[in-house]
Amino acid sequence: MSSPTAIPPRPGSPEAKQHQKQQQQPKKQQPKQQQPAPQFKKRGAHQGGERSAFANPWVIGGVIAVIVLIAGIISIVSSTGGADDDGDFSQTRPAAITGSALPSFPDDGSADPALGLIAPTVAGANFEGIDVAIDRGAPTLLVFLAHWCPHCQAEVPQLVAWNSASEVPAGVRVVGVSTAVDERRDNYPPSDWLAREGFPWPVVADTEPGDVAAAFGLSSYPFFVLLDADGTVAWRGSGELPTDELTTTIDEALAA
Repeated sequence: MSSPTAIPPRPGSPEAKQHQKQQQQPKKQQPKQQQPAPQFKKRGAHQGGERSAFANPWVIGGVIAVIVLIAGIISIVSSTGGADDDGDFSQTRPAAITGSALPSFPDDGSADPALGLIAPTVAGANFEGIDVAIDRGAPTLLVFLAHWCPHCQAEVPQLVAWNSASEVPAGVRVVGVSTAVDERRDNYPPSDWLAREGFPWPVVADTEPGDVAAAFGLSSYPFFVLLDADGTVAWRGSGELPTDELTTTIDEALAA
């Protein structure tokens, strides 16, 4: 059964006019739906109000200043040798001393009671902890120095020149001994002083109480001890000594 067909209104009737008016009215447009704003930031972009701390030149300058300050402190500590014990670097070192200590050297010019005695041996180390020994096997001149002693400060450049001029007697080994270290006194640390002077020989860093100096009978500075190849005391002396006189004394003492 079919649906009834709608009968169009009669032309000119009020129903026809109303129908025509409805056909002429424009259709209302549906409002556009707004798209939500994106919830992510583009890579490398900063949102408004945000700024990297490192984009501020004052922050960068402050960081650089701190780095330079730290580097300067490290440089100062390194150049002075640091504290008495700074890792593998020290102004004093333990030393193993074997044998009897020599009698004290007489400063009044009387006969030296140590001549002909066997000197003790020493197993010590330098400022950097490298082993340095005082033992047998070759004639050895020991030079005991105190960093604060003005006579030592005057003697060291002469000894350096003595070596540079090749005037050290042939076959003689020279060993320095840094002793009586005191950080409150002048010319500290001794490691810097001897490096600055270009001291060319190995150096034993004495113990803090000066055990090596005491074992060889030191009584004043600078102090010299000459041992023959067997470790026997051939000569001892103290005070500033001209190098030509030192050469003659060594030659005569070892030839006796």
